[in-house]
Amino acid sequence: MIRPRAIAAGVEAFAARTPTLPPATHTNSYALGGREVLLVEPATPYEDERLEWLAWARGLASRGRSIVAIAVTHHHADHVGGARFFAAELGVPIWAHAEAAPRLRDVPIARRLSDREVVRLDGPAPTALRVLHTPGHAPDHLCFFDEAEGVLVCGDMVAGVGTILIDPRDGDMAEYLAQLERLAALGARVALPAHGEPIDAPEALFRRYVAHRLGREQRVAAALEAPGAAGSGGDGGATLEELLPVAYADTAPHLWPIARLSLEAHLIKLEREGRAARREGRWRRAGAARG
Repeated sequence: MIRPRAIAAGVEAFAARTPTLPPATHTNSYALGGREVLLVEPATPYEDERLEWLAWARGLASRGRSIVAIAVTHHHADHVGGARFFAAELGVPIWAHAEAAPRLRDVPIARRLSDREVVRLDGPAPTALRVLHTPGHAPDHLCFFDEAEGVLVCGDMVAGVGTILIDPRDGDMAEYLAQLERLAALGARVALPAHGEPIDAPEALFRRYVAHRLGREQRVAAALEAPGAAGSGGDGGATLEELLPVAYADTAPHLWPIARLSLEAHLIKLEREGRAARREGRWRRAGAARG
């Protein structure tokens, strides 16, 4: 693994080991800007990795680059594990969306970024980063788009390795799909995910993610029609555990604990659309007879 790694003019990446979900093992941090620099993703909680990360950040100064702030894309642990530590060591503020504040009570957020505002960074070629609030994976999720260069820092909206979990405890499947469509329409040249390699055809990947999720949604809807769930006879519906092997028959059983979360997120979306219903922990298609 090469680190730090130059991605484009004024863009560097540093992959640090984090407690993230497999198959990912690292979270990418990015230095954005030619002279003034915004550091995105203060991710790692591990001491050895923190020392390497700090050496990278401090090394920017030797090349005439000045860190103005650290930004977090969202509050998940594999993205903010070093936030407070790095901010204190470097003497810089932390920026995040307002929705991050109640979720990061021990992290001092100096600036609350909002959708569509522009962060301007001085330099030989000044950088203008458009802030995009992209909830769905997390309520506070942010992306940063350099419109002039076509570079999109996209956090956990997509990944260069594996897929993205929508956890119903703080995710929203419908919102996530809407935000993927929004990102696909940007015309970005390259997307820089938190996990994995740079994505050279981001529009195509965003649309594949949407197609994949809608395909899974069809499987979930079909599972509600299966015998023993909420078929034409109706037997009171089915639990998540009963629906899981039907809706995720193409997924290895050892991945089912994570798939269960996605299944619930899909069902909640179908429920809001009037296509599924639940009662006392059992799910059925909307309008199905109750046993």
